[in-house]
Amino acid sequence: MTDLPVAKPLLIIDDDEIFRQRLGRAMEKRGYAVTTVGSVADGVAAAHASPPDFAVVDLKLLDGSGLDVVAALRQSRPECRIVMLTGYGNIATAVAAVKAGAIDYLAKPADADEIARALDAGEENHPPPPEDPMSADRVRWEHIQRVFELCDRNVSETARRLKMHRRTLQRILAKRSPQ
Repeated sequence: MTDLPVAKPLLIIDDDEIFRQRLGRAMEKRGYAVTTVGSVADGVAAAHASPPDFAVVDLKLLDGSGLDVVAALRQSRPECRIVMLTGYGNIATAVAAVKAGAIDYLAKPADADEIARALDAGEENHPPPPEDPMSADRVRWEHIQRVFELCDRNVSETARRLKMHRRTLQRILAKRSPQ
C-alpha cells in the first residue's frame, strides 16, 4: 500500500469568479486541497468553520476588504500562511497587508507558480523578488488611480490630496497606464 501525499488545505478568496476557478484548478495540480469563496462574508465564515493552512486573499472584494478575512484567518489559525493579491499595488496597502498577517503581497495578474512559491517559502526564506516588477511610473500611476477612486473619481479633490495641479492630474488620467 502506497502513502499518498496529503493535500495542503488552501482557501482562495476572490470576487472574480473566472480567476478564482482557474487559480483553484492550478493550485489543485500543485498539491493543494482548494476551497474557493467570492466574498468577505464567505471568507470569514470559511476561516472559522475550517481554518486552512494556506490562503490567497484578494485585497479589494465587492463586499469589503480582504484585510478583514486576513484578520479572521489569523484569529482562527495564527500559523496560516496568507498571500494577498491586488490589482492596486502600492506601498500603503502592502504594509497594511503584512501588518495584518499576510506573508507576501503580489500584484495581479499573479500566476499560480508565483503564488505557490510565496506560499511554500519557509519562514527564514523569503520568496525571490519578482522577475518583472512594476516600473516606478506604473507604481505612481497605480497610486494616482487608487486615490482617484477613493475620492469617488473627483478630479479636483484627488488633485488637492495628491498636492498637484488639477490640469496635470487630468493629463495623467487621460493617458494609458505605463508598463
